[in-house]
Amino acid sequence: MSSARVDYIAPWWTYWLHQFPHVNLRFQPLDHTFKPQEENYQQSLIFLGCVAAAGLGVNLLCLAIYLSCLCCCRKDEEEEESKKSNSCCVTWAAVAAGLICCVAVGVGFYGNSETNDGVYQLTYSLYNANHTLAGVDSLVTGTMGGMQRGLNEHLSRLGEIFAARGDFVQTLQFMQQMSDNIIKQLLGLPDWEKAKVDLAAIADQTAYVEYYRWLTYLLILILDLVICLAACLGLAKQSRWLLTTMMVFGVLTLILSWASLGADVATAVGTSDFCVAPDKFLMNQTKDVISSDIVHYYLYCSQTLPNPFQQSLTVFQRSLTTMQIQIQGLLQFAVPLFPTAERDLLSIQHLLNNSEASLHQLTALLDCRGLNKDYLDALMGVCYDGVEGLLYLCLFSLLAACAFSVMLCAIPRAWRQIANRDRDYDDIDDGDPFNPQSRRIAPHHSHQANMHSFCSYSSSMGSQTSLHPPTQAVSNAPLSEYMNQSALFGGNPRYENVPLIGRGSPPPSYSPTMRATYLSMTEDQIRHFGEDFRA
Repeated sequence: MSSARVDYIAPWWTYWLHQFPHVNLRFQPLDHTFKPQEENYQQSLIFLGCVAAAGLGVNLLCLAIYLSCLCCCRKDEEEEESKKSNSCCVTWAAVAAGLICCVAVGVGFYGNSETNDGVYQLTYSLYNANHTLAGVDSLVTGTMGGMQRGLNEHLSRLGEIFAARGDFVQTLQFMQQMSDNIIKQLLGLPDWEKAKVDLAAIADQTAYVEYYRWLTYLLILILDLVICLAACLGLAKQSRWLLTTMMVFGVLTLILSWASLGADVATAVGTSDFCVAPDKFLMNQTKDVISSDIVHYYLYCSQTLPNPFQQSLTVFQRSLTTMQIQIQGLLQFAVPLFPTAERDLLSIQHLLNNSEASLHQLTALLDCRGLNKDYLDALMGVCYDGVEGLLYLCLFSLLAACAFSVMLCAIPRAWRQIANRDRDYDDIDDGDPFNPQSRRIAPHHSHQANMHSFCSYSSSMGSQTSLHPPTQAVSNAPLSEYMNQSALFGGNPRYENVPLIGRGSPPPSYSPTMRATYLSMTEDQIRHFGEDFRA
């Protein structure tokens, strides 16, 4: 691995978002550097949210003007062509709103998933880095504790045993100096405890916030889809109460879409400011905790950079090697003279072997490649998947706002058409013979009680010669006679009880009883009622 600069290149969309204007609430331009702890920088992100709020205000104002014009400037829509045109416009508007809403929901699901993947990669990398730092801290603490407590106890007992031999006592003093030297080198290593706690806290907080963010967007996506489908169902069923309810929910969802747009834009811009120059921000954040050369070593991890821990680890290794040589000499020459010293010497040898194993593990953990890989994975997750997902969520919010704006424009027109249809139906004349209500009412009118149908004469005949002519002559007005006869025979839509006189139309349909009666009439009776019956 040559350097982090080669492996990580900020994506183009982070540079594009980084160029967004950074203005505080007093409309003063600010530097684009990522400084989340400063109040002016926080105000610049809030300003982006205010821009989205202004967009919401403009959207609601346009809808209010449109609805006002629709209510105040009513045109005469009684002509059939105008009604068909308006109905076609409502239909196409509903189709467009449904399609845009479906596309928006699809984009939203993808963006929500991408953002969640990016944040998960960030938290996973933070936990890995925290595990590495915790391992370093555990090794350092364990080695120092072994040197300070275990080794000193054994050296003290051996000093009492070797009190008569000055050369052996000098060897023990030399080993004590090597032990103090190892402890000094370990104390020179950075204290990772604070950094470890900070990383764990950041990872836990980030995971907590991300879970509720993901769940909130999932509920918003489902809500948008349900409202869109319910609105389409209301248009198809021509249900005014359902359309009114969906209009209220549409306004609330429109407000929610603009609010989510503002939050997504502010988050994407702030994250992009970090992604453009992440190394600079991290070095500024850790300058009071860890030295800059150590942070630089882990951020860039180049083979040309010196290892800041190399000297300490080398001294540690040399001191351990020297102590192990001294212990081998004492085991060889002192144990034959002082057999009681063997146990303590073997314990010191075991402690030094464990310390050497800890040294190898510590060397591997302090190498820059592990932490640098976690760092790069975190950057890739946040700046690629995370910011890309936020952009898709911004697109979802815009498409959802457009879809619900179109829906809010189409619902009032559909509501008016339903109201006009009901009013036109109520305005139908009750005397109209083609009105189904008049056909049910007509047989009960008293002024038509003295009129008899053709079937009444046929049913009262005892024989063919008992048929008497009707008291009222057949009129020459075909339409009026047909209307009267339709009323007399109860308005049955299936059969016509009299021929369409004088209209030259195709033969009408007769009921079975009427046909049998008509065929049983004599020639004189047919002539009496008129030759038009022959048709």
